[in-house]
Amino acid sequence: MTASQDPPPGGDPGRPPPPAPARRPRVSDQVLSIIGFVCAVVAVLYVPVLFGLAGVVLGIVGHTRGEPLGRWAAIAAGAAMLAGTMLSILLVPR
Repeated sequence: MTASQDPPPGGDPGRPPPPAPARRPRVSDQVLSIIGFVCAVVAVLYVPVLFGLAGVVLGIVGHTRGEPLGRWAAIAAGAAMLAGTMLSILLVPR
């Protein structure tokens, strides 16, 4: 007597399962990156060191959590911090 050789339910045992469809990131998935960009904009005009560093940290944390814009938020905040510092040096009377 031989046992039945029926495949298990759910698909062909010799084939891997189909890949999951790619999920498009939502705005709510990128909150840290968006706040990092806001800090970058604020850093150009108000307290560049504080807001620039906050934007860099938020961008890096967002990037490590898988947010696609996290790296760009960190770069933008760093550039805005430098630009805001240069503006404050040039515009403050001596």
